[in-house]
Amino acid sequence: MSINVGDTVPAMTLIKATADGPAPLATAELFGGRTVALFSVPGAFTPTCSARHLPGYVENAAAMKAKGVDEIVCVSVNDAFVMNAWGKSAGAGDNVTMIADGNGDFSKALGLTFDGSAFGMGVRGQRFSMIIKDGVVAELNIEPPGAFGVSSAEHLMGQLA
Repeated sequence: MSINVGDTVPAMTLIKATADGPAPLATAELFGGRTVALFSVPGAFTPTCSARHLPGYVENAAAMKAKGVDEIVCVSVNDAFVMNAWGKSAGAGDNVTMIADGNGDFSKALGLTFDGSAFGMGVRGQRFSMIIKDGVVAELNIEPPGAFGVSSAEHLMGQLA
């Protein structure tokens, strides 16, 4: 069963990709007391994720922050080194925080995984987006398999007050 609107984000430690390497980050610190736009991609450097998903959030970061978002976070079942390299190559800079869910524990805790073993990817996080306010899911958009639309930055911006 997946997380729903009104649910609290699970308490756990994520890994933040930084220029100095992986750094632990508690979900309570990341999501508590603020508004966060979170989006998940099946994999760094994959076609749709690299061509449309991450770039949309990078391009719309200022507009989202003007609508009250404190931080934009990208999560993927990849390691912190890959997430850091992908963020650099996409020009994410300070606009999007790159979070590694290397073992898929966060995606599993949310109930938002899929089995990409047929494509050599193993268990991955689904493509989705959320608005999280003080640790609670305020909006949740889960893509059907193979789709890209409701998890886009443009769609999420329309949900911001």
